[in-house]
Amino acid sequence: MSLPTRAEANALLEEHVRDEYQRHHALMVATAMEGYAGTLGGDPHLWHVTGLLHDLDFEEFPDLHPAESIKWFRQWSYPEELIHAVEAHAYGYHGYTTLPGTQLAAGLLACDEISGIFYAYRKLNPVRYGEMKASSIKKKLREPSFAAKVDRSAILLGCEHLGVPIDDHVTNLIGFFAPLP
Repeated sequence: MSLPTRAEANALLEEHVRDEYQRHHALMVATAMEGYAGTLGGDPHLWHVTGLLHDLDFEEFPDLHPAESIKWFRQWSYPEELIHAVEAHAYGYHGYTTLPGTQLAAGLLACDEISGIFYAYRKLNPVRYGEMKASSIKKKLREPSFAAKVDRSAILLGCEHLGVPIDDHVTNLIGFFAPLP
């Protein structure tokens, strides 16, 4: 079992992900995951790398995602917990039916889609992530037309398996995202 260093993970991201939004998304999810590792007693490095690389194949293989990433991670002997989390974050897509069976997987599912809500909100309201109001984000979560491609049911499923109510999750993410550019 091996896990890439942060530098190696960043190099993989640069190699496979060219889109600026997708890179920012990866950084958001990695930051959120590392924040949750700190509060839940997880391994901050594992959680960060899992968040950073969870969509590694999305740009190159959108119709197969995350199948290629999972193959790569197995070839590279990445931890099974990371592989499970990446597989479970695709619950309901491309035939994936794996529910999150670990806190790492639940955290990834809870943090992945909701980062799109935060990003879209920031595009319309140019405030730093840490200055956002939880009530505003929660309102946008309830508006299906806002960031319409964001799967709200995946966020709620992740929160349920993580054991964190959605209101607390939003508040936590505002704090976790505060240092991001």
